This record gives sequence, structure tokens and C-alpha cells, in this order.
Amino acid sequence: MTEKRSRQRIVAWWYQPKLVPALWPLAPLSILFAFVAGVRRALFWLRLKKRFVASVPVIVVGNVTVGGTGKTPTVLALIEHFKQQGLRPGVVSRGYGAEGPFPALVSADSSVAAVGDEPSLIAALSGVPVAVSPVRSDAVKLLLERSDVNLIIADDGLQHYALGRDIELALVDQERGFGNGWRLPAGPLRESVRRLRKVDFVLLNGDRHDAAHGEVAHLPECVTPVAMQLIPLGWRRVADNAEIEVPDGETAIVIAGIGHPERFFNTVKASGIAIAETRVYADHYAYKAADFYDISNQYPVLMTEKDAVKVREFARPHWYYLKVGMQFQEGFLDQLTDRVKALQVEKERMSKGEK
Repeated sequence: MTEKRSRQRIVAWWYQPKLVPALWPLAPLSILFAFVAGVRRALFWLRLKKRFVASVPVIVVGNVTVGGTGKTPTVLALIEHFKQQGLRPGVVSRGYGAEGPFPALVSADSSVAAVGDEPSLIAALSGVPVAVSPVRSDAVKLLLERSDVNLIIADDGLQHYALGRDIELALVDQERGFGNGWRLPAGPLRESVRRLRKVDFVLLNGDRHDAAHGEVAHLPECVTPVAMQLIPLGWRRVADNAEIEVPDGETAIVIAGIGHPERFFNTVKASGIAIAETRVYADHYAYKAADFYDISNQYPVLMTEKDAVKVREFARPHWYYLKVGMQFQEGFLDQLTDRVKALQVEKERMSKGEK
């Protein structure tokens, strides 16, 4: 079994209702992972380990599972909303898989290899300052030194407790929920589902907009989720971003290197496009031209916007990506904005030494 197929098989096992026998040998490691993570978290809560507290409000957008909950489109939607409210947001990210050096500001000249795929995409689409570093506090400090931001959004980092945060948004995939309920590596959980009781908002990413879907995702009883949904905004050509209409019923090859590729495949099918072949790559996969040497020119190739960023240099004319947006439950963005503005006033007072 190849490495890629092994990874796909493990993820499929993770999202079974119970721990499958093939994962039983990993159960002791999951117990150890949970213990170590719990001790580390306790050290921060007891203030035995220091946190960096920024002079501006910090919103963390994260999850308790591994990948595939819609963080990047959520971050982009929040950026656009806050800009419309007259705020000046900036973004910090770990830069998963990036080579560095760190910390670094993402610019038009930054390579995906140096800063990571998601930071590159966020910077290109939002136009706001983006900084990357495995040490999130270093990225925040760089943003505050080099740019005029008055709000910071941390792309992922719910478990990065060294960075102080004012608001936590935890994303949950409605369809997959929490899988078998086990921690890594026997299951998909980074933290216990109980962690969701302590965040400010739980955002449930799914197809229907009613809070009853908390039962589908097995949320804690005390958690009332905020519904949100990915909205397709049309197809673009990878090579030049030109808007292209992909005719209904046309057959295509579909690729995805994201945390939950099945959601993208289902979106393509729902648009009336027949799929001749699918290719699944690891999340954050660094594409090479050689990966597509055997791909047919008979059909167009469809992919996500995140994939498009990494293949643009060698994209063929008939490769397209789907642009998407995030739609939130009514009233959520107003509520979040009120919280942010109140925090700004509070932090300004603290900076002036007022009580």
C-alpha cells in the first residue's frame, strides 16, 4: 500500500463510529497524547507557562479535529466583513509545511514553499498583512511592528496556548463530526470535544442552517452552534483567474489536496458535472508538474482554490478552480463585531494605564 493510500485509509478509519480493530495498536499512544496535551494546557491555565498578550484583539479560528472544517474560507469571510466595518485586520498563521525563515511577512514575491499554501492564498485574496511563524507570538509581533493593524485573526492555533486570545471560534464539520471520538493518532481529535464548551462560538459547517444539526455532529449539550455554509461563487481558470462557465453535464477530472476532499467532490457533482476520475492528495501537498504527467487532456481538470495556488506555474489552459465564499447564520457577524469593538476599547484603556 502506498503512503498516500495508507493515509487515506487511516482517515477513513478515523471517521468510523467506533475505533476499528486496525487502530487498536494506536490506542495507547492516543492516551499518552491526551495526557501530555492536558498537562501542557494546565500549565498555561495555571500561568506556570507564559502567554503573549497582544495590544489589539486576537481572534483564533481553529478546531478540535485535524483539518477539513473550512478555516481558510472562514478567515477570508471574516477579513472582508471586518474591512467593511472600518477595521484593519491582519492574519497570523503557522505556515504549515513552509520552509521559512521565520517569522516572515507574506508578500507577492513570497513563494508557497517559503510561507505555506494557506497564508499565500489569504494574502493574495484579502490584501491584508499576513505573517507566518510556527511561534504565533513572533508572527503577531512582526505584524504589529510592520503594519497598521488593529485586529489579528489567527488562522488555526486553537491549541497554541502560548498565544493569548480574546475570542475563540471553533469550526466543526457537520457531516463528519468528531469521527470515532479518539485523540490522535487513533482518531482525528486534537482535543476533547468538551473543549468546545469553553470557546466563544462553535461554527457548524454544513448544508442546512438550523441549530438542530448540533445533534448530527454530537456536540456537547450545552453548546448552541452557529450555522455556516460554503457557497460556490463560480469557476475560474487557474492560469489567469479568468471567469469560466463549466457547462452542466460536462465530464471532468477532479483533484483535491485539502482536509476533506469528499466535500469538494460532492459540490462538483451537485453542479451537474460528471466526474471521470478523482485524485486525492494530502492536505498542504506540494504539487509538482510530474504529478500530472499522466493526466488526460481529454477532460478539463477541476480543483479547489487552495490547490490552484500551488499549480499555477505549470497549469494547462483547461484547468479550473472553484471560487467559494462562506455564509454565516444571521446575526453572528454583528455579534462578533460588537465583541471586537468592545475589546478594542478595553485594550486601549489598558495601554493607557486606565482601570
